[in-house]
This record gives sequence, structure tokens and C-alpha cells, in this order.
Amino acid sequence: MKRAYILLIAVITCLFLGAQEYTQKWNDFYKRTEFYDSYGRMIGYAKYNDFYNRMEYYDATGNLLKTEQYNDFYNRTDVKDSKGNLQSTRSYNSFYDREEIKDDYGNVIGYKKWNDFYGRYDIYNSKGTCIGYYKYNDFYKRWEYHEN
Repeated sequence: MKRAYILLIAVITCLFLGAQEYTQKWNDFYKRTEFYDSYGRMIGYAKYNDFYNRMEYYDATGNLLKTEQYNDFYNRTDVKDSKGNLQSTRSYNSFYDREEIKDDYGNVIGYKKWNDFYGRYDIYNSKGTCIGYYKYNDFYKRWEYHEN
């Protein structure tokens, strides 16, 4: 369950930080997921806030970028900017068997779908074009994003 949640973090981060090849690693000392660019530089991190019951995303210098919190009433995850304004939502679409990301007006801006053949999560834009994928690297024990 924790790995799946961390993967969801990566999908959202990909859409907001810009697509490039990057990796994410769990830092057990700081209890956070850290994101690195293709040069090995940390570009940000995500940490769970128990007090507010939400995931918080920070840049490399520690500035709050956005938050994610599950909304029980609508059965979705709300993504808000650092000021608390709704940016997007994530919810599972059982008809298409995919997780959809919608803007604050309810328009689908992207989605994630599991690819059994390649053993990875494919990431699609609003037009249905595959823009990249996440694959778990067993050797390094981390999720890696690759842009198409």
C-alpha cells in the first residue's frame, strides 16, 4: 500500500515539476520521499504530515509547493497549492481501469494505467498519448520515471 501511494506521489510530481527522467528514493532517516533529477541533484521531497493528515511536497530548499489530502466525501484525492487553492483531483475510474487526474473544473488532464506486459505504469496526457512511464528498479530499490 505504501509503495502504491508513493507511486501516486510520483505521478503528480511528474505533471507539476515537468517531465524529465528522474528517480525517487525513500529516505528512512528523514522519513520522506526524495526526488532527484537525471544528474543526481535533489529537486524536492514529499513528507506525510500526521497533524493535518496529508502529504506535503517541498522544493529542495524546503519551500512548500503543494499538498495532497484524501477527500472522503467525494472519494478522491485533492491537490492544493501552497495557499490552499485546489489545483487538481485524482480518482480511480473503474470503467476504464485507470486513475484519472482532473483539473479544478473536472476536465481530465492525464491518467495513469498499469501495463502488465512491461510491468510498469504508463502515463498519458489528456489526448491519450503515452508521455512516459514509471518502472520499479529492483536493483536500486526505487521508482524511475522515463519520458517517451
